[in-house]
Amino acid sequence: MEKNSWHLSKSVPVSLILALVIQAAAIVWTVSQMQSSIEANATNLIRLETRTEKLEMAVQGQAVALARIDENIKAIRTHVERIASKD
Repeated sequence: MEKNSWHLSKSVPVSLILALVIQAAAIVWTVSQMQSSIEANATNLIRLETRTEKLEMAVQGQAVALARIDENIKAIRTHVERIASKD
């Protein structure tokens, strides 16, 4: 029995082989660029998550401060109303 091994026919143009090699190289380059972009986006996402957490903490602190200011204003108003009603 003869083994039928793979071989390249002489009827396949060199330009086709060259085009396939160039296309494969372009695919590898594109995937490499996509991977680089994905890594950059992941880094930016981590940075933005950290920044968002800091902003959320700042907003929470401001909400607490605003509530305290509001309570102080209510207490001052109550005292001013008492003083005004005594006169």
